[in-house]
Amino acid sequence: MGIKEWVVPQDGAFFDLFEQMTTILTEASGELVALIANFDEITERSRTIEELEHKGDRVSHEIYEHLNRTFITPLEPWEITTLISALDDVLDYIDGAAQMMHNYDIGAPDQRMIDLAGLIQKCAIELAGAVSEIRHIRDPKTIETRCIEVNRLENIADTVLSQAIIDLFRTGDAVLIIKKKDIYEYLEIATDKCEDVANVLSDIAIRHS
Repeated sequence: MGIKEWVVPQDGAFFDLFEQMTTILTEASGELVALIANFDEITERSRTIEELEHKGDRVSHEIYEHLNRTFITPLEPWEITTLISALDDVLDYIDGAAQMMHNYDIGAPDQRMIDLAGLIQKCAIELAGAVSEIRHIRDPKTIETRCIEVNRLENIADTVLSQAIIDLFRTGDAVLIIKKKDIYEYLEIATDKCEDVANVLSDIAIRHS
């Protein structure tokens, strides 16, 4: 046990809840990929994603409740709230994109949606790995490496979105442009939110190493 563990009681409940949240996030991102790959199952899979988003909300609420009952926390209270809020934002945009695909009647997903969903899933996996490391920060470079990868994936998503919008406007179909543009943007914003989580984790790793 290190000096920090002797001085500051380590409340494992926060880390357990963070890991629960990233498990939900990786499940939701996987369901999003599966939804696009199996578009005939969109009603069932969009409902599953919505349920996962609600489950994430409950974990967020539990973290806030636990924070209100805890005098000494293993991370600064503002770090805890910032991290859980950022994770919740990712879930919100995954759910939002899934519900749009269900409600907008787009016929079928396209390659840009497949690409963006895959990038979200990869980001979620990296974030889950990084979150598992903050319980005992022995080597902040391990966390930083995962965060850098999330930043790289987000940059790719920016490029995919730009090309998707260019291709979309070439169709000249005004209704389709409105529908798909919303979906593309929600998917890309989900990667932006993943980058926000990565930035929070990177800062935590530096402060607590």
